[in-house]
Amino acid sequence: MATRVAIQGYKGCFHEQAARLFYADVTPVECDTFEQLYEALDEGRADAAVMAIENTVSGGLLHNFELLRQKGRRVKGEVYIRIGQNLMALPGQRLQDIKEVRTHYMAINQTRPWFEQNAPWIRLTESDDTAKSAAQLARSGEKGVGAVASELAQPDKAVLCFTLPHKPGSLAQILTVLSFYEMNLTRIQSLPIPGKQWQYFFYVDIKFADYTRYTQALHAIRPLLEDMEVLGEYKSAI
Repeated sequence: MATRVAIQGYKGCFHEQAARLFYADVTPVECDTFEQLYEALDEGRADAAVMAIENTVSGGLLHNFELLRQKGRRVKGEVYIRIGQNLMALPGQRLQDIKEVRTHYMAINQTRPWFEQNAPWIRLTESDDTAKSAAQLARSGEKGVGAVASELAQPDKAVLCFTLPHKPGSLAQILTVLSFYEMNLTRIQSLPIPGKQWQYFFYVDIKFADYTRYTQALHAIRPLLEDMEVLGEYKSAI
């Protein structure tokens, strides 16, 4: 059974990376602040929490040491991870095309010397979270803007749930469109919709090589569906 681990940040952040190194099977519980880690534990929404206490570039996180003292929770272990930051942007752009990079202030501290030496024209803008910045950029399709985040923040798989109009060939039409956009369907499962004869929920796992093509595929199939929900986007384990 997966361990529910509270992390400060968005799925794909370095806290999730640390959690996956320490626990065999992890369900991340996203929190905006380190204080909320303890709220998740107290409310029973998380079984454990991962919290950074030191960075070799910026030093100790004194606020987090104070939280450890105040909250009365005990440390179970430690994980050391090498912070490998990645400059990310939408495909088809050169470094010279990027005018702004959005990321967490800690990532700015860690990467500022590189930008000053290699891309001094880029404006570094503080955001709430590294992985969240990368995900927002991928969804917005904004050119000229980049993000700095962990490699784990690069999603190449998604889970969709959708319903179809009750007419012949509707599923085949959706699969044809997804195939045109080079989406790789690794699983498709149907479940009857209670109270609606011959109508189904379809759950689909999709792998893709290009996030832009993936978003284009979703845009193309939406008018053909009665309803669709993206249940998750994440880095594939294989």
